[in-house]
Amino acid sequence: MGSKGKEILAVTGRTGLLLAVALALLAAVFGWSAAQQWREASVASELERARDTALKGVEKTVAAQRAQFSALLRAEPVQQALSNGDAAAAAAALQQAWTGVEAVQVLPATLDAAYADPASFGYARLALLESALREGAPVLRVVRDAGGVRLGLAAVVEPSGQAPVVVYVRQPLQRLTAPLAAVNSPGRAYLALRQGNYNIAERGSRKLADSANSLARPVPGSGLRVAAAVPGVEPGPLGLGALPSAIVAALLGAIALLLVLGRVRLPRRRNAAAESDGDTGLTLRESLAQAAVEAPVAEHVVSVPAPVEVPHVPEGIFRAYDIRGVVGRELTPKVAALIGQAIGSEVLEQGLAEVVIGRDGRLSGPELSGALAEGLRRAGCNVIDIGLAPTPVVYFASHQLQTGSCVAVTGSHNPVDYNGFKIVIAGVTLSGDAVTALYQRIVEGRLAQAAEPGSYQQREVGDDYVQRIANDVQLERPLKVVADAGNGVAGVLAQPLLEAIGAEVIPLYCDVDGTFPNHHPDPSEPGNLDDLVQTVKRFGADLGVAFDGDGDRLGVVTPDGTIVYADRLLMLFAADVLMRNPGAMVIYDVKCTGRLADFVLRHGGSPQMWKTGHSLIKARMAQTDAELAGEMTGHFFFRERWYGFDDGLYAAARLLEILALRDESPQEVLAGLPDAVTTPEIKVPVEQGTPHALMSLVLSAAQGPDNPFVGGRVSTIDGLRVDFADGWGLVRASNTTPMLVLRFEGDDEAALERIKSLFRSQLQPLVGSTALGF
Repeated sequence: MGSKGKEILAVTGRTGLLLAVALALLAAVFGWSAAQQWREASVASELERARDTALKGVEKTVAAQRAQFSALLRAEPVQQALSNGDAAAAAAALQQAWTGVEAVQVLPATLDAAYADPASFGYARLALLESALREGAPVLRVVRDAGGVRLGLAAVVEPSGQAPVVVYVRQPLQRLTAPLAAVNSPGRAYLALRQGNYNIAERGSRKLADSANSLARPVPGSGLRVAAAVPGVEPGPLGLGALPSAIVAALLGAIALLLVLGRVRLPRRRNAAAESDGDTGLTLRESLAQAAVEAPVAEHVVSVPAPVEVPHVPEGIFRAYDIRGVVGRELTPKVAALIGQAIGSEVLEQGLAEVVIGRDGRLSGPELSGALAEGLRRAGCNVIDIGLAPTPVVYFASHQLQTGSCVAVTGSHNPVDYNGFKIVIAGVTLSGDAVTALYQRIVEGRLAQAAEPGSYQQREVGDDYVQRIANDVQLERPLKVVADAGNGVAGVLAQPLLEAIGAEVIPLYCDVDGTFPNHHPDPSEPGNLDDLVQTVKRFGADLGVAFDGDGDRLGVVTPDGTIVYADRLLMLFAADVLMRNPGAMVIYDVKCTGRLADFVLRHGGSPQMWKTGHSLIKARMAQTDAELAGEMTGHFFFRERWYGFDDGLYAAARLLEILALRDESPQEVLAGLPDAVTTPEIKVPVEQGTPHALMSLVLSAAQGPDNPFVGGRVSTIDGLRVDFADGWGLVRASNTTPMLVLRFEGDDEAALERIKSLFRSQLQPLVGSTALGF
């Protein structure tokens, strides 16, 4: 072999050695990744065992506490004292028989003493006693009592010959938390016992608290749950899992070893002047194939997969007014991150860079909010996170902080397992095509990818929000009001805000709990206002106000239990606004009363009926410079003295301001508004994907030669509304759920029934055996 050939061999040898080192380093990377993933998987398995053990322990404790409570209530000394009407003796007998109990109270079931001074008695204890009265069985709940957090139990007893009483027992919290403290939980993970959004006890890394609901398990028969979280497991290079990473590491290590031992030779660069020893060498593909065959540690050839594909994003979650879906099935953190990146891309195209985000009290909120922020930052946007906040406060923050763009992570009034996003970009609330454009951007891959992620900061704006309203709205005289947040996020600010403007506030279900244990937070459903009606009567309050899950809608009840629907409230707001702004436009949706337009005209305003939907109403306000708008669902939009977005909390403040200026009682003022015989919203479920098709058939009939609505004025702005001289009827397709939505109004019952009958005759053949509900 000539000197040049030896030189080539030497160079080839050095190159082979360098490649072997490089392959060995790659093998180490893949091997380390596999080990880390297996380690985290073992932590997750250990945590799940700890969670399940704690869950069984807490469940057993809850059952034992209830059973012992029931048994002691049946004990002879307790029963005897109760039958004699001696509450003190009954309490003493129960406390003596139950070791470790801190206190026992026996109260008349009327709870008059508690309601006489609820703040001193404790709203949490009062809610516990009311739950016991409502359920008729022993109830267990964590409450604030005796200056701290305690375990409370309550039960109703009906002694022989005596009026019913409620027995309350205060226990040390440790009796409930002991099972959690006893389990062996990995320190790098997180484990907690929760009641609603409140952490009763925690273990491990609190940095993981926001993502703990994904592994949470409820304690049966209670409002408790055991939540758990593990550190995020990073996928291996190229998105490989633990086993594929290990196999690739073994292959790469084997190739490196063979190169060092000379079993694999690199191809030599051909040169016409070079001497040839007859060995042409192997190509890199051939060397990899040979190594796969020769390496004793790998029996099968494993191909390295391409990077992980973008997760499936369901098109159906991109709705008419916002983005909304079932958590875990349609809406996951990965999907939320992609949505954030799409929103960020749109924001940047508008020449903006900052986005405010906030979330409601749903259990999935922290995790989805974190993923949303990640996606926004990935696009290059700077994120300002205001944390737990009503949707209108998120809107307010975008004005206050001058970002122009914001995203509220909220499921609004939808079921517990839903969540979603309400989006504002450059001052415009996205709806319709603008929402679906985000989906198209994702599936087409038109997502901005910044070289460096945007910044992230946390801000608190709740106090600024309250102060801004209180600086403008103050009550002429104090009013007593019950505020029912339905355990939604409005409970964070309802009491502070209304007290700041001069009201006396009795909070009802204002503790934020994403499981909504008392009633669903939707004030447009009359059944959800039953507790508010009773509480207003119980306290002799001037008014009751209710908010939906994210605080952008308002419901109202009067002391006599009357529900004042939003279209009538809009009359009161319109009269007030038009006094200062004669001729101003007032917008209302197609579900509102037929008497509203005449009321606005008589007060010097310009009424305009428009499509249902908070984003559609806001867009119409911007087009027409309207000062006020409202929807039947309880959305109110004030541009006069406010920012024009829908805000249930602000609407409540303006309502109290108006009522406090009047000499009459709130009951009398609201009763004096024009009224008619009406139905609430009627929702008829239909098959998925069919509402708009059904509406097309109804519209065709109404506009055809055999129009069944002769004598009525037909409007097709949104669905079909037919106005007669003595009333009107409406049917429209819901843009958020597979339902037809109807409402009817008449001057009297006969007119109402006639109009309902006309609509019934058209709809029943279309929905078959489905009950229409009217």
